[in-house]
Amino acid sequence: MDSMGEDEKVLSYADVVLRRSDLKILQGHYYLNDRIMEFYFCYLSSFSSPKILLVAPSVSFWILNAPDVRSLQLFVDPLKLPDKELVIFPVNDNIDVNMAGGGSHWSLLVYHRARNIFEHYDSHLQCNSLYAGKLFENIKSFMGPPASSSTLTLHFTPQQRNGYDCGVFVLAIVKELCACEGNISGDDWEAVLKSRVTTSAVGEMRSQILKIIDELSS
Repeated sequence: MDSMGEDEKVLSYADVVLRRSDLKILQGHYYLNDRIMEFYFCYLSSFSSPKILLVAPSVSFWILNAPDVRSLQLFVDPLKLPDKELVIFPVNDNIDVNMAGGGSHWSLLVYHRARNIFEHYDSHLQCNSLYAGKLFENIKSFMGPPASSSTLTLHFTPQQRNGYDCGVFVLAIVKELCACEGNISGDDWEAVLKSRVTTSAVGEMRSQILKIIDELSS
């Protein structure tokens, strides 16, 4: 496929533009980029409860890397974080604010208001613990009471068996979180993750997302 073909637009959805090169990523054994992650977050948001907020990767990245946490107030106000019961942040290990779409690992930070807890889901050991911790520290004071006194815990997460499926694991977990609206916890929630976020299920997600894109574009 030539560069012109790879740059061809295949779908505009909300604020996300997907191109042929993005489909190529989904068709192979490749690390998911920001556009694919943001597309699926937008797609799930379209039919999720208004009490659930799926934060776009670009927004989450800015919150994580903000040079001055005090300057975040105007930036996060439109998110209406204090009104949300479940807030889902993608976490990326990119530290170069001048290079959008960088990094090499995705994980997930989730705030449950009913339990006043942040949980970090990482499909590759604890690679993103540092970044999840920084995001937690930067955002908790903007979540509304009682989040300022919340804690951060590492949650059980099914582990990937390769170096490129971290983003797909994140999307698979987000899909289940939205399906249950975050109302499952403890052993029941761990059982859901073990049974539904399996290596085979994660493998199928690439084709499922491609099917969604095909249906929306047609």
